Amino acid sequence: MAQYDIVTVGTLVRDVTMFTTQGQVLKTPGNLTAQRMIGFEYGAKIRVPQAHFGAGGGAGNAALTFRRLGLRVSVISRVGNDAEGAFLKSDLARQGVDASRIQTDASRHSAMSSIIASAKGEHDHVIFVYRGASEGLRLDSGSFSGLRPRWIYMTALTGDAWQQNIRAVFAAAERSGAKVAWNPGGEQISAGRRALERFLKMTGVLIVNKDEAIELVLSGIKLGKRNPSFLNKPLYLLNILSDWGPKHVVITDGVHGVYALHAGKVYRQKALRRKEADTTGVGDAFGAAFIAGLQLAKGDVALALRWGVTNAASVLTKVGAQHGVLTRAELAAQLRRAR
Repeated sequence: MAQYDIVTVGTLVRDVTMFTTQGQVLKTPGNLTAQRMIGFEYGAKIRVPQAHFGAGGGAGNAALTFRRLGLRVSVISRVGNDAEGAFLKSDLARQGVDASRIQTDASRHSAMSSIIASAKGEHDHVIFVYRGASEGLRLDSGSFSGLRPRWIYMTALTGDAWQQNIRAVFAAAERSGAKVAWNPGGEQISAGRRALERFLKMTGVLIVNKDEAIELVLSGIKLGKRNPSFLNKPLYLLNILSDWGPKHVVITDGVHGVYALHAGKVYRQKALRRKEADTTGVGDAFGAAFIAGLQLAKGDVALALRWGVTNAASVLTKVGAQHGVLTRAELAAQLRRAR
């Protein structure tokens, strides 16, 4: 019997979210991987009328969703020997997440992020991240001993050892029979197909947003003289990434919803319309609830997608990555109302 349903692997971050009306959002449709940018006057002092403080990081955000949906979850991450690290660990433990596998780094500060969000009615954001102690994460066979999870949920990894850590994750999954769900970070996406392909072939579920999917696909195909605009089509991206090995491929596309491909069948789920407060953590909320849905709904992809977009929509209505995460009862009630 599995001791844990899920083990999450990745970063824990202390988030500071700042809203301002002084940023100018610029549309850059000619750039497929950065279609909007936000700019500020160089040398200006920017007033921040609202600031919010909370916990974040892919491993923590996902762990909280899994726990609130009733699953037994442990976190493997690394924090500094400081007040922020103590807060991040105690906050997860308080909510029923096993925090005993979180490493402590005596030489580096816990990861921090400053999130700059527009307060002009569209609450997307730019995140400035200090990775700190998370870059010192080191995984080996002992990191997973005794956990016996059904799933390992791997989020963004950083630091010089990220490839070693990925190898340790897949080795642990092979030993225990766990499935791996993978939401890769920027360093993994930038490394491209050649660096990731052997791992993609062992991945149970690959979850990326459309920009990440485009960047990853571009690393593995030759465009020749073709116009790259066809890469804006999620169905095209799904098929290419599926050919690289993952059993499920899921691509999120913001307000346009989410697409999935499994066993040759394409699924699409529309995004739920909600009044936006903050988009921080929405991707983690979707990904973790989708995997929880696969586990608890016995592989029903369509239902799992509804779990994902419902939890994501709830997080979207609150400031911070974790404040809107739904419990199992709250999720069930929202799904019933949506019928």
